[in-house]
Amino acid sequence: MDLLKGKVALITGAARGIGRMIAVRFAQEGAGVAFTDLVRDEHMESLEKELTGLGVKNRGYVSDAGDFEATQEMVDGVVADFQTIDVLVNNAGITRDTLLMRMTEEMWDLVIRVNLKSVFNCTKAVQKYMLKAKTGSIINMSSVVGVNGNAGQANYAASKAGIIGFTKSVAREMGSRNVRCNAIAPGFIITDMTDRLPEQVREEWIKTIPLKRGGVPEDVANVALFLASDLSSYVTGQTIQVCGGMSG
Repeated sequence: MDLLKGKVALITGAARGIGRMIAVRFAQEGAGVAFTDLVRDEHMESLEKELTGLGVKNRGYVSDAGDFEATQEMVDGVVADFQTIDVLVNNAGITRDTLLMRMTEEMWDLVIRVNLKSVFNCTKAVQKYMLKAKTGSIINMSSVVGVNGNAGQANYAASKAGIIGFTKSVAREMGSRNVRCNAIAPGFIITDMTDRLPEQVREEWIKTIPLKRGGVPEDVANVALFLASDLSSYVTGQTIQVCGGMSG
C-alpha cells in the first residue's frame, strides 16, 4: 500500500521484539528505516539484512538513548545519512521488577533513565528538524502498566505513566507546526521478555484479557503504522491501548 513511501523513520531499541516488528512493518510500507540498539550484534545485522531485502534504505546505529549527548549525535548522523526524519518511534525500554520494599535506588534510576529520559532525549534531538519541516509524527511506547499501575513494577509504571504526560504536553506544544505526538500502551504482548515468565503466570494473565489471547508484536506495529501514516493526520495527544481489552 506504500503508506509510508518517501518517509524516513527512526526507531529506538529496534533490534528485537516490538521495535523490530515496527521497523519491518514500516519498511513493508516503503519507509526508509534508521534504528538503534546498544550494541552491534547478530540481531542488528540480521534486521539490516531483512530491511535491505524489502528494498528500503536502512541502517542500524549503536547508541544509548538514555545518554543526552550521544542521542543528539546519533540523530544528527541519521539526518546526515537520510536527509530527514519524518517519524520517531521511542521504543527503547527495560524492566527491573521487584516489590518497592526491595527496589534499590539503582533499579529505579536505571528504569527511569532508559524508559523515560530516553524519550525526552530523542524527542528533543528530533524536534528541531520536525519543526523546521513543519511535519512529523512522534510515537512513544508506553504500557497499560503506565495507565493502571502494577504491583512489583513501581519504577516501570512511573516511567510509562510519565511518557503519557510527556506525550500530551508535546502534542500541545508542537501541534501548531503540524507535528503530532501519540503514545501506544501495549498490554500482554508475546515477546522474548514474556517468554521468560512461568507458564502459570502467562495463563493467569490471559484469563484477564477479554480477547482471551496474548498480543503479538504485529498488533502493536500495525497501530504504530497508523500513527506514522497520514491516515492519522488528525490524531495527536492520544494514548492507544493495544491490550485485547484487559485495561478497561
